[in-house]
Amino acid sequence: MSQESHDHNFKNLLADFPKEALEWILPEATETFGTILKIEFVRQEPKKRKLSDGYLSLDMPILFSFEKGQILLWLVEFQEDKSRFSIYKLMRYVIDSAEAYPKAMVIPTVLFTNRRKWRKKVTRELEFKLGTKTFLHFEYVLIKLFDMNARDYYHSSNPLMKILLPKMNYEPEERTEVIRQALLGLYGLVTPMLFDKYSDFIDVYAEIREDERDSIRQEINEHKEETAMLMQYLKEEGFKEGKQEGIQAGKQEGVNQGLSESLMVFLKARFGAKGLELFERNISKIADIGKLKALIEAAAQANSVQDVAKLVT
Repeated sequence: MSQESHDHNFKNLLADFPKEALEWILPEATETFGTILKIEFVRQEPKKRKLSDGYLSLDMPILFSFEKGQILLWLVEFQEDKSRFSIYKLMRYVIDSAEAYPKAMVIPTVLFTNRRKWRKKVTRELEFKLGTKTFLHFEYVLIKLFDMNARDYYHSSNPLMKILLPKMNYEPEERTEVIRQALLGLYGLVTPMLFDKYSDFIDVYAEIREDERDSIRQEINEHKEETAMLMQYLKEEGFKEGKQEGIQAGKQEGVNQGLSESLMVFLKARFGAKGLELFERNISKIADIGKLKALIEAAAQANSVQDVAKLVT
């Protein structure tokens, strides 16, 4: 899978579950600042320092507003390959974001998703000191999924944890149970549309082989009293034949669907029922990838749903 496809999959994950992600990674935010009142997905590229500079792309900047008046700008970066990570680039993102949103508390987070042990750790902080004076101190929240034991999250009520189970650490003999827990848990926590979307995610990142599918279905089917509806759903959706083509093969339909669903999430998050109405009435049938990307950018920056509607022709 390309890095672009991987990034897109995880961006969708946070776009669909921003509150759940915050509760998992930064639970102290709501404990300190109170209930979340508003969530905004902000512009992805920080401003350039020079016109000749390449774009500095943040994976998922999310602006949370809380009942006690605090504004938190959460910068989340996804890394499958840790060699691509640069703490210096991340620090520049944070500084630019703090300048753009001076009233917000900016918290950088890096989510490392590769299922491998590290021989060498990444740089966790930067500090410049002289005597008793500290001139700069910078650090970020580091989450390494492979350091988390999948079995510890079997009973979690957070759908994000269920989706990420295949990326966590587990013994080879636990593989089937991890997949079963991911599918069963997710099915009981989300809408059918989101289950359909993220059962693909589980399928791809668990790297389910064709020869495993029957045994996985049989394992799930052994719990008939709790999974009858799920089994029927899996049969209807063709789980046995595999659903990897949308994400893994990078087919045109999968790209279109992913962008369209992302746009729907952005419009709903930013403009509520009016945004969803605009999507269903004017946007849902758009298949042009360039047009969908432009509308996602517009949805992230627009001041009103009318601003987005003007771009739909």
